[in-house]
Amino acid sequence: MNKVDNGNGLEMAYLDEGHGNDVILLLHGFPELAYSWRHVIPALAQAGYRVIAPDQRGYGETTGWPSGYDVNLEPYSFKNLVDDALGLLNALNVPSVAAVVGHDFGSPVAAWAAMTRPDVFQRLVLMSAPFGIPTTNVFKAVASLLPPREHYHRYYASPTADSDMRRAPQGLHDFLRGYFHYKSGDHAANQARPLAEHELGLLPTYYVMEDGKTMPETVAVEMPEEPSKWLTDAELGIYCREFERTGFQGGLNWYRARVKGVDTIQRITIRVPTTFIAGKHDWGVFQAPGVFESMQSTMCSDMRGVHLVDGAGHWVQQEQAEITSRLLLNLLA
Repeated sequence: MNKVDNGNGLEMAYLDEGHGNDVILLLHGFPELAYSWRHVIPALAQAGYRVIAPDQRGYGETTGWPSGYDVNLEPYSFKNLVDDALGLLNALNVPSVAAVVGHDFGSPVAAWAAMTRPDVFQRLVLMSAPFGIPTTNVFKAVASLLPPREHYHRYYASPTADSDMRRAPQGLHDFLRGYFHYKSGDHAANQARPLAEHELGLLPTYYVMEDGKTMPETVAVEMPEEPSKWLTDAELGIYCREFERTGFQGGLNWYRARVKGVDTIQRITIRVPTTFIAGKHDWGVFQAPGVFESMQSTMCSDMRGVHLVDGAGHWVQQEQAEITSRLLLNLLA
């Protein structure tokens, strides 16, 4: 990993591969790292692009972010997360990128980047998390379900979530193994489809949690018998090593900032060429009714394609790296 002062309070760690004049910026989600792009980066670099993938604020080898639970959440606003990316590019003397690609929670950061600075972020790829306007208040809808359920954002915003996961009863390795498996295309129950508000109780328990259960307890019963083909024990060990060292609170503060409503910038239409990529078996696409549809009809004025990749769940760039790389290159072409 390389490290650089991003001018926004961070010593930002990042992967940097390829030597082309056109740059692709890759932004990971939760609970991931720059490492989650390991299978995509070589394909993009071989196609002639320079590829930059940072450990974002709160993650991995990047330092300087406020740690702990009782911290100011403003540094975790979308505006400041975009400033982190701009600072990184400025430190590397990169005036603009051919595309910004965001997966999971990196998706709305990439969206805000393209929305507020289209001069810098010239194309946008949203992965696994659509960016649009929900037709219902999901928190209220989930809270009204019977038997009682808890939205996972609420759980992640709780003061116990970090210690629950960091000190999972089954051990950190098995917790992460179960978590990645449960949200993947390997889990047979992940048959994702659009849901109406009254159907939110059908979402898997990693999104709409059983009341009183922790995330480790939620995924323990879904532990796979064998390691997945797309995430070996050695690869999983990289995640375990980093989250054992840093904990999850840095990433969880992103969720807390959303629950607290720290973002105040008025949303405007995204006008740069945009593509959406997700796994066909990813419930994250449909977890908030109306968002997937409004992304295509309202939020993005130059939507170039929506791709739901067969054989993949939430971790599409890890589960189906070859197809994901090809789709990214198609947009850039």
